[in-house]
Amino acid sequence: AEREGRGQEKASCPGGRATALEPELLCIFGTGDLGRSLGQRLLQSGYRVVYGSRRPNSCGPLPQGAQVMTHQEAAQSANLIFICVHREHYEFLGTLAPHLDRKVLVDLSNNLKKNLYPEANAAYLQRLVPKAAVVKGLNTLSAWALQNGLLAGKQVYLCGNDEEAKHAVAEMATKLGLTVLDRGSLSAAREIEDFPLRLFPEWRLPLCIAVDLTAFFFFYLLIRDVIYAYVENGDEISFRIMVSLANKVFPIVSLIMLSLCYLPGCIAAFLQLYRGTKYRRFPDWLDRWMLCRKQMGLVALGFAFLHAIYTFIIPIRYAVRHKLISRVVDENQTTPFHFDNTEAWGTDSFYALGILGFFLYVLLGLTSLPSVGGSLSWREFSFIQSKLGYLTLFICTAHGYIYGWDKFLSRATYKWYTPPAFMLCLIVPSVVLVLKFIIIIPCVDRTLMRIRQGWERTPPRRETDDVKFTNL
Repeated sequence: AEREGRGQEKASCPGGRATALEPELLCIFGTGDLGRSLGQRLLQSGYRVVYGSRRPNSCGPLPQGAQVMTHQEAAQSANLIFICVHREHYEFLGTLAPHLDRKVLVDLSNNLKKNLYPEANAAYLQRLVPKAAVVKGLNTLSAWALQNGLLAGKQVYLCGNDEEAKHAVAEMATKLGLTVLDRGSLSAAREIEDFPLRLFPEWRLPLCIAVDLTAFFFFYLLIRDVIYAYVENGDEISFRIMVSLANKVFPIVSLIMLSLCYLPGCIAAFLQLYRGTKYRRFPDWLDRWMLCRKQMGLVALGFAFLHAIYTFIIPIRYAVRHKLISRVVDENQTTPFHFDNTEAWGTDSFYALGILGFFLYVLLGLTSLPSVGGSLSWREFSFIQSKLGYLTLFICTAHGYIYGWDKFLSRATYKWYTPPAFMLCLIVPSVVLVLKFIIIIPCVDRTLMRIRQGWERTPPRRETDDVKFTNL
């Protein structure tokens, strides 16, 4: 009975063990979408949450288990406070300055455009509450990502002048499953606030290259196919622009973009061999190129999908059906159509390589997804993206060469003395494959040398071994 009484006394005591294990209380200023989503996520992670609101009794639905108080009461109850309101509403924080002394204020605000204010939001907040420790961070998280729990491994940025405050916020963010990157003092707040305003920063270069290649080859094929036919022969075939012309542009851009994924790796390998070390930094242009290879590959996959879809609709086009019926009628009136075995081999090989290449294309695209790539070991991921990637490039390049077949030698192919577009698109992938082959040769030589040395070290077979082998 005495032990039970002591246990109850310890549990009710402010310094007791039960109180020491009580979850930490965090405060959130702002009951909008971001504030509610953040509170829900904090509750799921084991924290206690209290909201500070101007109207505690009519602030709308809040996560179950959270408390709501006035700003002053909420500020006094917690040491770490999340500011989930717009900069325009920061004035009330100045009136709360006496209650925010030595508190950690996490500024999650963003602006609608760059350089909207002369100073960063976090710097303005620090000026309003000079005795508080302001930390800028978590502003790259959206309410949708917080609600759906898409936080595992997501990188967030922090900056602030107080190291202990940053450590407290980083510890909380790590508990939410986030990866924290410290950007230094509060002077980096403007840079962090500009991060959400960037529009596809990693996709900008791949998309620009894809758009430029698409525009170039579209007008190049327009001149060679449509305008040439009208000027030289008087044929009006502008209807081919919508499907036939586009179906030539898509595979060309896809193959070039795929080869551009592997070209920087070859350049980097030759650069390391030339320097004699792998520890020197690559040039900035090469570093930027290598960082956007995943995006280039996905853009190439998108163009490959368009090529596959356009190819499927070819038989139902009016022009194709009209041409097929005309050929059947001509064959009935004249001699039968001669079967060319070589042409049949070329056509079947062309389609087979195209199907196999597209399958490997899709496999590469699937493994680049975080949900799929995260389940693979580094060796498995490297094997798919490197070995199968070069195999995909080789098969797709062979697909293009078989499409050319004997057209390379025909004078009619070079309209107005210009090479066909498929010939131009084979230049970059062919160069990549040749460079890769040059890099592989020393590795193959070393492997063969090791095998030969292993054979030489093997002791010669004795006569008794021959007898044992015969008996076996």
